[in-house]
Amino acid sequence: MTSFTGFTQKDFDVFTIPGLDERMEQLRGHVSPKLEALAEELSQGLTALTGDEMFVHVAKHARRTKNPPNDTWAALANSKRGYKKLPHFQIGLWETHLFIWFAIIYENPIKQEYAKVVKANLNQVKKQVPSDFVWSIDHTKPEAISHQEANLEQMLDRLETVKKAEILCGVNVDRNDPILTNPEQFIQKCEDTFQQLEYLYRLTKEL
Repeated sequence: MTSFTGFTQKDFDVFTIPGLDERMEQLRGHVSPKLEALAEELSQGLTALTGDEMFVHVAKHARRTKNPPNDTWAALANSKRGYKKLPHFQIGLWETHLFIWFAIIYENPIKQEYAKVVKANLNQVKKQVPSDFVWSIDHTKPEAISHQEANLEQMLDRLETVKKAEILCGVNVDRNDPILTNPEQFIQKCEDTFQQLEYLYRLTKEL
């Protein structure tokens, strides 16, 4: 039995609550515990899949003093101390959808080397990533580019040369998708997604 109970429309509606304190109260009270339970549920399988012990980090939004967050997430990375400087996996919510990502974000010091390795394996990456997956170059925005339309060469050039560049790959799940209310099915979807993204994670070990 899982302690994760699935997501409801109310979870997504949290991002319509005005005011930092009010929104954070609902996030901390309802959404973050669900993300934590889900990530804990997935950590063992991801540890086995990657060969690295994975630890759960739930977004705290601690630096915010005025603007309420427009998204929230839990990350899985192979360090207890943090995840932002490491290749990691994340699951989170915007008002419109849920995302499941493999992420190299701007704090990561291996970005340039990783871009080179992915370029060297680009044909395999294009084959490995399923056609219904999406890419992002900025984790702070909800927009994503479909795998079929993504200009990966351009994204990787940017990752190599732009200081604040990022690259993320995974899936978006619409807030109305019934799978979100079915804990077992949704956990399975997360596991399947991680399985497909494991190749991108494996490439970080070639640096």
